[in-house]
Amino acid sequence: MLASTLALSVAGRASAHDIPASVLVHAFVKPEGERLRLLIRVPLGAMRDVEFPVRGEGLLDLGRADRSLRDAAMLWVAGSVDVYEGTRLLDAPEIVDARASLPSDRSFLTYDGALAHVMGPRLSTETTVYWKQAMLDVLLEYRLRSERSELSLRPSFARLGVRVVTVLRYLPPGGGVRAFEYPGDPGLVRLDPRWHQAARTFVALGFSHILGGIDHLLFLLCLVIPFRRLRALVVIVTSFTLAHSMTLIASALDLAPGGLWFQPLIETLIAMSILYMAIENILGVASVQRRWVIAFAFGLVHGFGFSFALRETLQFAGAHLIASLLSFNLGVELGQLLVLALLVPALQALFRFLVDERIGTIVVSAFVAHTAWHWMVERWERLRQLEWPPLDVLLVAGLVRWVMVFVAIAGAMWVAVTVVRRKRQRPAVD
Repeated sequence: MLASTLALSVAGRASAHDIPASVLVHAFVKPEGERLRLLIRVPLGAMRDVEFPVRGEGLLDLGRADRSLRDAAMLWVAGSVDVYEGTRLLDAPEIVDARASLPSDRSFLTYDGALAHVMGPRLSTETTVYWKQAMLDVLLEYRLRSERSELSLRPSFARLGVRVVTVLRYLPPGGGVRAFEYPGDPGLVRLDPRWHQAARTFVALGFSHILGGIDHLLFLLCLVIPFRRLRALVVIVTSFTLAHSMTLIASALDLAPGGLWFQPLIETLIAMSILYMAIENILGVASVQRRWVIAFAFGLVHGFGFSFALRETLQFAGAHLIASLLSFNLGVELGQLLVLALLVPALQALFRFLVDERIGTIVVSAFVAHTAWHWMVERWERLRQLEWPPLDVLLVAGLVRWVMVFVAIAGAMWVAVTVVRRKRQRPAVD
């Protein structure tokens, strides 16, 4: 209610400002005894519906700006973040201070520097700074029951601009710094999640990623079109799962190449894998033995694709990296199982009641091949514009190491499948 009233009163006397295209927010969170300090820096130009006093050609009048700066802090900063202690929403914070800073000020590189800056002397009233270039620094304090409580934030700074990126650093009571960087509004951010909270979050992320990844869904479609029996699907899907789990975890642990060329390369290879599978279905050359080997090879590529979605979210894992990786992979597998549970009966009904199986396989695969071809061409054009890494000893050594690992695992899988097949073919002894 207070924020709404303040907004109306301010808007009544202020001119609207343009929405900035890009906004960078810096924030520090630190619990200290029975209080939580939240330091935030935002560009003053992102504060719309607030009229700041100016002099001359848009220079901020620092001698008369205190009231408008606190109004902006109330409307656009304190009102844009909810803080939770456990499951309890904390009361509205106290605005300890709100002040303007020069765009060249570097105090927000560290928590101590930012706190000393906000608590220290203000800018001189004679300082020359354009209001659209100035920064707004705000210190908020919340009342806590204990600094050891589980703390969470729900920031909503996306309304500050067209694209808003927040760099948040949490300083836990035990020391150290935990950094977060996210675009827009990320929802609830647990600053120090427990393992089961991190696991639940990453299972949901993996599940939603596979359902929202059209390229992975088309690959699954091509993978299972010729094989809708449980025994064949188990071998093929297990091979694909094992392969993409390997590269997903390896990439998340920074064992994959980190050049700008790598992600476009993987995206191009994913499109090629879909095109290849679709063509193989059209030609009718697929067999279970051949398909599980191909599924394993392309699974390695798709695992890197999964990892690109995971990289930006691992910052929310807290101290539970391995649990989060396994949980994300579990979410992906659950999503795949749901897709297969819907896809297999749909294909069986299609081939039984609507179209001959061979014709239907060709038509569906041709549609997928057409889509994958366009993806491959577009992604290849983007890839060609990037600079490739030099073929030096380190690159060759890394490639050889990965090839040796893949060959060893593929050989072990081949041996296991061969042994199982021979046991099934062995006649029973009376």
